[in-house]
Amino acid sequence: MTLPQTLTAGIAVFDREAGQFVHQQDADRQFRSASVVKLLIALDFLWVRGPEYHVPPADQERLGVMLRSSDDDAASYYWEQLGGAAIVERMVERLGLTHTAGPPASHPGFWGYVAITAADTVRIYRYLLEEAPVPVREYVMGQLHQATRHGTDGFDQYFGIASVFETGYSIKQGWSGFHGSSGYRSDKEKPQSVVDLVNDALHTTGTVGADDRSIVAVFTLHPSGTPYDKAYAAVTQLTAGLTVPGGVRVPTADK
Repeated sequence: MTLPQTLTAGIAVFDREAGQFVHQQDADRQFRSASVVKLLIALDFLWVRGPEYHVPPADQERLGVMLRSSDDDAASYYWEQLGGAAIVERMVERLGLTHTAGPPASHPGFWGYVAITAADTVRIYRYLLEEAPVPVREYVMGQLHQATRHGTDGFDQYFGIASVFETGYSIKQGWSGFHGSSGYRSDKEKPQSVVDLVNDALHTTGTVGADDRSIVAVFTLHPSGTPYDKAYAAVTQLTAGLTVPGGVRVPTADK
């Protein structure tokens, strides 16, 4: 797939029915996770709750809004409560992630700066769908299947998967660097890191099709200052060009 010169992408599409990837492009390229890391935060919280996996009502609400509406305050709360980068270290070992790492030492509290890849994101979803205890799978995937149109910060999160495919999908989106989004950095801040922390990031991840047949992970970077609606359209167009087994497209997705 040829990408626009201004767009950097890492892509992985995995067909669970066939048991194989149907598309990979720079799938091991690291991107800053933005809110996709909230999957690891939720799994780390739930990991030690077995065998009953009882979740107190306050945490059910907080985790739910974090997963459905990408609430940043909830993520920051758990990042502090669960030990920050130790969350990532634990989940890397538990899930066998190969290119995921905590935020740079210069920004330890920035959970949105966790490094992650499209291939590792597929591994996270495969764990959820194929290995996680039933209560964990049902809770987390149930929230992702009910993702709201807007995040609690007001940003429209129905780009990519949610714009291309009919209902039944699940999503955990991520956005970072756009004016007013998530507060991960200031426009003047250009910290040094292997992972790009300067250009605007917009990611669409989730599942598509009956029984969550296909796992889709599309990570993208756009030149700093790109309007959100322009990046939104670019990620949606990129996602529409992918082969996704089991996916039923909305009528306008192919235009």
